[in-house]
Amino acid sequence: MTRTARSADRPRPVFRACDGAPWPTENELDLDAEWAAFRESAHKRHGTAALASTDSPFTADGRLDHERANEHDALDDAALWHPDDCANPLSEAVASVVDLDARLGHLECVVRDRRRATADEYRLILAILDDAAFDPTPWVGPDPTVDCARQDPRGRTPRAVRRDRIDLAERAAVAEIAVRLHLSEQTVRTRAAHARTLAEGCPRLWAAFGDGRLSEKHAVDAARLASTLPAGDNETFDRFDEEACPSALVLPPATFAVAARAIRERVHAESIESRHRRAAQDRGVWMTAELDGMASLHALLPGDRARAVMSRLDRAARHLRAAPDESRTLAQLRADAFADLVTMTESPPAEPSAAHPPPETDGCHAPPPFDAPRTFRSAPPATVVVTIPALTLLGRGTEPAVLEGYGPIDLDTARRLAGSATSWIRLLTHPVNGAPLVLDRKAYRVPTALRRWLGVTSPTCVFPGCGRAARECDIDHRTAWADGGTTDDDNLDPKCRHHHRLRHESRWDIDHPPGEDTVWVSPLGGRYGTDPPPF
Repeated sequence: MTRTARSADRPRPVFRACDGAPWPTENELDLDAEWAAFRESAHKRHGTAALASTDSPFTADGRLDHERANEHDALDDAALWHPDDCANPLSEAVASVVDLDARLGHLECVVRDRRRATADEYRLILAILDDAAFDPTPWVGPDPTVDCARQDPRGRTPRAVRRDRIDLAERAAVAEIAVRLHLSEQTVRTRAAHARTLAEGCPRLWAAFGDGRLSEKHAVDAARLASTLPAGDNETFDRFDEEACPSALVLPPATFAVAARAIRERVHAESIESRHRRAAQDRGVWMTAELDGMASLHALLPGDRARAVMSRLDRAARHLRAAPDESRTLAQLRADAFADLVTMTESPPAEPSAAHPPPETDGCHAPPPFDAPRTFRSAPPATVVVTIPALTLLGRGTEPAVLEGYGPIDLDTARRLAGSATSWIRLLTHPVNGAPLVLDRKAYRVPTALRRWLGVTSPTCVFPGCGRAARECDIDHRTAWADGGTTDDDNLDPKCRHHHRLRHESRWDIDHPPGEDTVWVSPLGGRYGTDPPPF
């Protein structure tokens, strides 16, 4: 075998970048190459038969003996082991190992290609949005500020007009990407932001992601943490990139997330007190619909307040579990105590006295013990909108009820809510097509009853992929009131403020031919139908 000598001056790392393993020696490489060539020639002539001989073709010093190898090739095929013959399990095991190793190698290639493609997706999203900011014209039309004599109808300065054009162009581009890829607009924005953070602040991590050496989870976690570093502090970004990249290349995502958090804390130039005060402004509570009539409530709170809440719920649960007839688990009791405490309000506690001093706390704003004397009163009732078919309510139908902002609920819950309702809103509809009756078609302002009806027929914003609840949307005339459009259910639909602006201030528009479904037309000419109602 002829081999080109390796240049002594060629630098080579001690460890491979792909997996951190040491590079093989020259002798190991030569041996592997010769053995692979021999095995390939044997496979071509005898399938796996050449591997079956117990007489090894290698010498004691590990070199390939070509004469002995030729003797192997000259063996009678009939005397060699065949794949259907299990007389030689050792060679069968060797063949199995070779096959599994090949499959794993193929899997590694597939995963790496997928990671490269994902990085390209992030890169392309960012490039499209940057192009939209550089040239807004394809998305929002010609620049009106080039006409010096033009007066802006909203009284904006030329600089403000140009700034709004860039913002709307990016919004329009995000919407185009989202409807084409069937993604949410928030996902598109988030991926662009992550790509920008890595490309501008963490070049090592960005290059590893683009090469397929990092998973999307690694890249997203790194970008999310890096985005919280002080803007413009290049030294801090470089330190984070330098320390996080080696860990990302060798650690699984969950372990890397923990390590990256520690790195972020170590390199951050701002005090944790300042960061906490700013982070506390993002506190909030939100709900996520789950299966089988259930939902999850999530709260983002300062750590001490969250710890105090969990401490109180745990004490309440353990107090209730002490009852002799209690069969609920601690987890169920915590959930029930949480619901009870939130839906009831507590009267202010009495002022502490010398005989009853306030309980000691651990700095976590701990509440008084659960079994302390207290008085509860009902909280102001919450507004819950439930749509229940009349036949279902009377027990003569099976069509499910719908809870606004959640979806279908079980009939027992619907009947319980209906039974406890203090007032009803009756909506008269056509008995065949379900269209609302007695609508005011002559006023521009949408009547309350009509708005409620639109919330039933279109529970969310009508832009493709938007899930904003109709009660939080603007009611928009499909055909403008000034152009002869009526305030009627077939000329109105809910649009969130963001998509309402896109329709009227960018090249996004609506096409609603008589008797046909509404279609959104994008700035690039794409046509996208509205989503069917979610419930």
